[in-house]
Amino acid sequence: QMQLRESGGGSVRAGDSLRLSCATSGGAFSNYAMGWFRQAPGKEREFVGVISLSGNNTLYADSVKGRFTVARDNAKRMAYLQMNSLEADDTAVYYCAGAPFRRLSPASGRYDVWGQGTQVTVSS
Repeated sequence: QMQLRESGGGSVRAGDSLRLSCATSGGAFSNYAMGWFRQAPGKEREFVGVISLSGNNTLYADSVKGRFTVARDNAKRMAYLQMNSLEADDTAVYYCAGAPFRRLSPASGRYDVWGQGTQVTVSS
């Protein structure tokens, strides 16, 4: 089974940018759509964005559309979340996840493998 590890989290100010990375090992990376979720203190985990197996299609939550971009590099087995114009409400633990589906979905239950998460803190 594929293993995932996020990196790139940190503390930034509102308006700053941050890029999260998700390194993978094991399994067949190109067979997984790669998604990003986040969980703020006291809140449920929520969908952020997902990219298709080929990288040609993406889906985003309304709250991040136009500010965040999901990307992948199949040769390097990496997924990325570029976050621009960060806001205090973006503060959360961010998780990458893999799902062996072709039709993109925001439902966390459809994702088979998860990373351990990386903290992003945005101060206003």
